Order: sequence, then structure tokens, then C-alpha cells
Amino acid sequence: MRVISAKEIDAALSFPLLIEALRRAFGAKLEAPERHHHAVRRANETATLLLMPAWTGAGERSSYLATKLATVFPGNASRGRPSVYATTILLDGETGEPLAAMDGTRLTLWRTAAASALAASYLAREDASHLLMVGAGALAPFLIRAHGAVRPIREAMVWNHNSTRARETVEGMNQERGRDGEAPLIRVADDLGAAARAADIISCATLSRNPLVKGEWLMEGAHLDLVGAFNLEMREADDAALRRARLFIDTPAALKEGGDVAVALRDGGITASHVAGDLASLVRGDAKGRSSAREITAFKSIGAAIEDLAAAVAVWEAINERAANSEP
Repeated sequence: MRVISAKEIDAALSFPLLIEALRRAFGAKLEAPERHHHAVRRANETATLLLMPAWTGAGERSSYLATKLATVFPGNASRGRPSVYATTILLDGETGEPLAAMDGTRLTLWRTAAASALAASYLAREDASHLLMVGAGALAPFLIRAHGAVRPIREAMVWNHNSTRARETVEGMNQERGRDGEAPLIRVADDLGAAARAADIISCATLSRNPLVKGEWLMEGAHLDLVGAFNLEMREADDAALRRARLFIDTPAALKEGGDVAVALRDGGITASHVAGDLASLVRGDAKGRSSAREITAFKSIGAAIEDLAAAVAVWEAINERAANSEP
């Protein structure tokens, strides 16, 4: 079994490649049982343990199984460590033989951002050029780059409750921009409300326990991408934002897991009929995406094992194809 590092994952993937891999995965018949979600209580916090299996269905071109083991320790930020750690195991779908153990933390960043971009390819205006990134954690650069792969993002702003962290993220991305003239200009947003009112796409990746984005801030034609708030104690957008938007989710599990949509449904802020569809229905054409330039849309992601499987396979096949092409 091969161990595949974060560096190897970065070398194997691009967002155009991964977004299309996810599009194929959500259009195919893959098996993904409900994930195991366990609360791990510690002295000063409650952490989360996740087990997420998925496998290709009969008749698929290639046969694989994958399982991700992930932990979420919100207090790790104060320890100078990532909040999320993960390992993804890829197995041969015909024999069960372990093929690779991948840096699941890195793979999660890639596939989470790619899933948001896949949704935006159906829901964001085609001319969307101004992105607001709410949150300055590890996901922020990935989400900015992913949205830029599907929409002509020319300017991105980053807001974070800790402005120092926002500046660090912006400085790091602008250094990369110096090596890539196609990357958008990135600036720090000091006023969240003002930045939100001017944004074509608002992408949120935080651990906030209270709504950050207000419905009254969303301009006509805006797209709201909700990635953080992974449990029922967290919120990134208020009920008004969800009610104003034509709302989509990544998988049906988002109706009862994660913050925002599940919380609004539980508390009566919205009804189930307000949810227009999920990623699979968008990809397969069963649900219509954006219907007008003025329509407000929203997408809530809680993460799906199908995404982990598709990303792991994309890495595995890219590495093997590269190795085969380098042989004399």
C-alpha cells in the first residue's frame, strides 16, 4: 500500500480536473452509506469523529472503495494546529486490496472546494466576478481558487473575525498571485456587511456559532456558498438569507446534519419544500440551476463520501498515469 502525501496530492490535482471528476461522480451510481458521526467529549471541548465510506457501483469503468477517517477539534486553533485531521484509504473495488493511504486533510480541502465550485457552475451568475470569502482558515485559498476555475473572478475579499489572520491569508495568496497573472486581486474586507452587499459570490468556511451573513445584505443575483457550520450548534447565515435564496444542498444528509439548513428546518425558519435540490439532481438535470440573472441562490455543503472517493481516485489515477508516461 502506498502512502500519498499532501505534496503529491497537490501535484496530481487541478481544480478543472477535480470539478469534472466530481461532476461525473454525482452523475454516476455510487454507493455512500450514511456517515458515522460521533461526539468525542473532552474537558474543554466536544470534538467530532467521522467515518465516511463509499464505493463505485456495478458496471462502472473502474472499481474502487474508499473510507475517510476524520476528526474535528475546534480548539486546535488556539493550539496552533489545524481543526481537521483526516486520512483517506483507497481500496481495489474488486478484491478489497488496500491501494493507498492518502493525506485526507489535504484531500478534504481540495474536494470540499471543488464541490462548492461544482455547485456554483450551476448556480452562480456566469459573469460573477467579485467574491467575498468569509473565514481565513485553511479552506479559504482553496475556495477562492476553485470558484475562480468556474467563474471569471477578478477580485476577492477575505473577512475574518481575526483581522490578523485575514491579512496573513491575503498576503500569502497575493504572493502566489505574483507567480500567476491569471489569479484575482485579493484584499482584506474590514466591514463584512459592506463587502457582502457588493459580492457576486459569498463563500463561508467558518466555525461560527452565530449567523454571520444576513439576508438583507444579499444583492440581486448573488450566490451564497455555505461550507462551514458542520454541526447543529453552528450557523453562518440567518434564516432570512436562506428564505431569500433558491436553496440547494450537497446531499440529502444536509437536511438533518450540519448547521444552517438543518437548523432552519428544525426551528421552522424554512420548510423542506424550500430546498430545490441537491448536487446529484443538478448534475443529472433533474433540478434546474439558476433561472435568471436577478435570482439569489444558495448552496449548503456538509461534505460527502462520494466526493472523497472521486478525489482519491483522481489522485490515484493521475499518479499512475504520470508514472506510466515517464517509463522509457
